[in-house]
Amino acid sequence: MAEFKEVHSDAHDQKRAELYAKVLNLKDLVDYAEGTVSSRMIANRKAGSITIFSFDENEGLSEHTAPYDAVVTILDGECEVWVAGQTFQMKEGETIIFPANVPHALSALTRFKMSLTMIRE
Repeated sequence: MAEFKEVHSDAHDQKRAELYAKVLNLKDLVDYAEGTVSSRMIANRKAGSITIFSFDENEGLSEHTAPYDAVVTILDGECEVWVAGQTFQMKEGETIIFPANVPHALSALTRFKMSLTMIRE
């Protein structure tokens, strides 16, 4: 299982700026990669961030907590999500909110893509 790590740099900010004022299909912003999890942060501000992830089949994020609420929307494929001991099967178009400081994890049932919006303020 992978762990999410935020990386900040001027190069990343410049790359995100290329997305501004354009119509985007979020699931096209990150490709699948065999045997791994890929991500692309598309917005990062003091108030929060938006990151698009792709997960190969059987990949996932191990159980963890975050100090902020997180909104996850499935963009493609199917996954299983655990939040505070409850299990949910999710598919394209569905959204779930992970409350701050509550344990959660997810695992790919098929290759899948998701949008993660972190609300910091």
